[in-house]
Amino acid sequence: MIEKLPLLSLSIWLPVLTGVLMLFVTGQKHKKTSHWIALIGAAATFAISLLLLSEFDSSSYYIQFIEDKVWLKSLDIHYALGIDGFSLPLIVLTSLMTLIVVISSWNNIKFRATHYLAGFLIMGGLMNGVFAATDSILFYVFWEAMLVPMFLIIGIWGGANRVYASLKFFIYTFFGSVFLLIALIYLAKQADSFDIFNMQQMVIDLEAQKLIFFAFLIAFAVKIPMWPVHTWLPDAHVQAPTGGSVILAAIMLKMGTYGFIRFMLPIVPDASMAYAGMMIVLSLIAIAYIGFVALAQEDMKKLVAYSSIAHMGFVTLGLFISFALLKQQQVDAAVMGIQGALVQTISHGFISGALFLCIGVLYDRMHSRNIADYGGVVNTMPKFAMFFMLFAMANAGLPGTSGFVGEFFVIIASLQVSFWIAIIAGLTLVLAAAYTLWMYKRVIFGDIANDKVASLNDLNGRELSVLIILALLVLFFGLYPSPLLEIMQPSVEHFIDCNLVSKLTPEGMCS
Repeated sequence: MIEKLPLLSLSIWLPVLTGVLMLFVTGQKHKKTSHWIALIGAAATFAISLLLLSEFDSSSYYIQFIEDKVWLKSLDIHYALGIDGFSLPLIVLTSLMTLIVVISSWNNIKFRATHYLAGFLIMGGLMNGVFAATDSILFYVFWEAMLVPMFLIIGIWGGANRVYASLKFFIYTFFGSVFLLIALIYLAKQADSFDIFNMQQMVIDLEAQKLIFFAFLIAFAVKIPMWPVHTWLPDAHVQAPTGGSVILAAIMLKMGTYGFIRFMLPIVPDASMAYAGMMIVLSLIAIAYIGFVALAQEDMKKLVAYSSIAHMGFVTLGLFISFALLKQQQVDAAVMGIQGALVQTISHGFISGALFLCIGVLYDRMHSRNIADYGGVVNTMPKFAMFFMLFAMANAGLPGTSGFVGEFFVIIASLQVSFWIAIIAGLTLVLAAAYTLWMYKRVIFGDIANDKVASLNDLNGRELSVLIILALLVLFFGLYPSPLLEIMQPSVEHFIDCNLVSKLTPEGMCS
C-alpha cells in the first residue's frame, strides 16, 4: 500500500500547498491558527520523509519511489521523480530543518509572521523537488523557483541592508542558472531526452565536455559557494533573519554539491578529470584562506558564514580528489573521499543550522551580533552555553561529533594522493578551532560585560527542544555514522563504477 502512495509528490506539494493556504489566513486574530497550520504541514512533510527513509532499500543503487507522468508532450518533458542514496538524506534533512525553522520562529516574527512561515514551507517543498527530480527541466524549474521565497525572506524580514543582500543573492545565483539551462538544453538535444540518467549515458567528445563542465561549474560553484564566487553568502547570512540563515547554510548550499553529483561528475567525467587539479586547488583555497578570513570577523553571523564556505571546501575536495585516486586505481580511497564529502554535506547542515539558531537566540535578546557586545553569558544562560559549546566543538571537528567524520574521511583520502594536500586540508581543523573557540570564549566566558547580558534569560522550552534535536543528531552521527554510510554506499560504488568512467567512447559504460 505504501509503495503505491506518491510519497515524493507529497513531500513536495504538501508543504507548498500548505504554504499557499497560509497566504489566505491573514490578520492578527488568525496568527495562532496560521502557526499551527505551518507546524502541522512541516511535521507531516517530515513524517513523509521518515516514511521514505523506512521504506528505502539501502542495499540497492537503483532509483526508487519512481513517479513518471508526461508533462509537456510536445517537448517530451516529464514530471519524473525518484530518489537514491544521494538524494534521500538531503530530502530528510530539508524536511527536518524546515520543521525546526517553523518551531524556532514561533513567537519571534512580529511582522507578517504568517507570510514568513509560508515562505519557508513553500521553499522546503521546492527544495525537496530539486533533490527528487529525474527530469532535467523539472529539476531546473524547482532549482529556480526556490530562489523566490528566499529572495523575499531576506528582502522583507532581513536586516538594514536586506535589499542589497537579497538582490546580490538573486543576481549571483540566477546568473549561474542561465549557464545551467544552456547546458541542459544542449545535452537534451544530443540525448534526445531530458531524462538526467539518459544524459549520464551519453558519449560526448572532450571539447564539448569541457564547455559543459564550465557551464555546470558556474551554476553549482555559485550555489555552494566556492572561492572566488562566494562573496554573496556572508552578505546574505548577515542580513537574513535567523530562519533564512538556517536554511541557507543547512540546505541551499547543499544544492550545489548535489548538482556536482547528479550532473557534472557523471555527465562530463573526462572534463572533470582534466580539471580536477584546478578544483582541488580552489577547494584548498576555500579551506585555508577563508579560514583566515573567518578569524578576522567581529560579527558572529559573518564568522559562521565564512566557516560554512571553508567547510564546503572539504566537500568539493572530497569529490574531486576521487579522480586523482581513480587515476592511481585506488578505488576504495575514492569511495572514502566521496563518502566523506557526502557525510560532511549532511553534518554541516546540522552544525551550521544549530550555530545560526544559537546566534539567533542571542540576537532575540540583545539585538546585536557583534562579539564585542557580549561576555559572561554563561553566568546568566548556562544551558545555552552548554549547547553552544557542543556545536562550536562540532564546527571545529571534535572527534565524537558529526563534524569530525566527513573531514576525517576526506583527509585520509587526500593523504593517498599527496601529503601536502592532506596537510592543507587538515589546516582547517586548526583554523576552525581557532576562530570558533575564539568567538565562544569572548561571548560565553569572562565577567558579565554589561547590564543587558546580566538580565538575559536562559533557553525557553521551544528553543531548548530544537537545540536538543540537533545536539542528538550531531552526537549520534559522530559516534555512529554507519546508518548514513549504509544508505550512501551502493549509490557511491555504482557512481564510481559506472558514472566516473570515460564517456569519450561507449566502452566501459554501464546503466
